[in-house]
Amino acid sequence: MSDDAEIIERVLHGEIDRFAELIARHRQHVLKIVSGHVPADHVAEVAHDVFVRAYRSLSRFSRQVPLEHWLSRLAVRTCYDFWRAHRRADVPMSTLTADQAGWLDQALAAESDEQFRDQADRRELLEVLDWALAQLSPESRLVLTLVYLENRSIREAADLLGWSMVNVKVRCHRARQKLRTLFLQEWERQHHDRTS
Repeated sequence: MSDDAEIIERVLHGEIDRFAELIARHRQHVLKIVSGHVPADHVAEVAHDVFVRAYRSLSRFSRQVPLEHWLSRLAVRTCYDFWRAHRRADVPMSTLTADQAGWLDQALAAESDEQFRDQADRRELLEVLDWALAQLSPESRLVLTLVYLENRSIREAADLLGWSMVNVKVRCHRARQKLRTLFLQEWERQHHDRTS
């Protein structure tokens, strides 16, 4: 099997069917990235878009970085574009079940991180987290996912997103503040409902 650089050269010189080899080589890598950032029912569609973008911009691939790294950037940016195009309207907190709302109430009332973790049921935590991330802008959602859920460094997230490290830090800070505000507002709403 030829290496990526040789296949790219052949594709650029008219052997477009050879691009299928690049897809076969890097499909799992792209799927792994995409599946971590978009809903499961859109993974195949977004992964397909990544390879379409890769094909269209193959002539601009500088070969100074490995193809896998370049595809990683394309995948993250394609996920970002997915969320920009599919941004949900504000999802009302009332869509949470009573159990989820109760969990959120307990989590917000917890005085320490240790108590919070003791009270958290993983399934409900993920559902609440999904709700909270849906409230954020695509930029905020993606940067929090990369830095906090995937444990990528600020530098790595900046590279994948094509942003400066300062921009990533600022967006992380603002996104955390927005989440904190969302949770506090919901806690206050639920507390008010119970006392009324």
